[in-house]
Amino acid sequence: MRIISTREFSANQRSYFELAEKERVIIKRGKKLVELVVTEKLDENPSPSGDPWFDNPENLAHVLQGIEDAKAGRVVKMSTDDVKSMLGL
Repeated sequence: MRIISTREFSANQRSYFELAEKERVIIKRGKKLVELVVTEKLDENPSPSGDPWFDNPENLAHVLQGIEDAKAGRVVKMSTDDVKSMLGL
């Protein structure tokens, strides 16, 4: 593990990116530590909070299908009273 300053990182970015592929590289930024993370692909989870429900491809496919249905006009508009009645409230 290598801990470096932001100044050191700025001066040698390329070498630290390459090093991060082999070992942990942490940049000390004030009182905080920032770790360089190397991955082969981007996280496809669209949830800002990282909700694991979206990690399931079937769940995400249902959401995307719903968006396409809404764009194509395949929707039913309901009032709040309609929803309450449907739920038996």
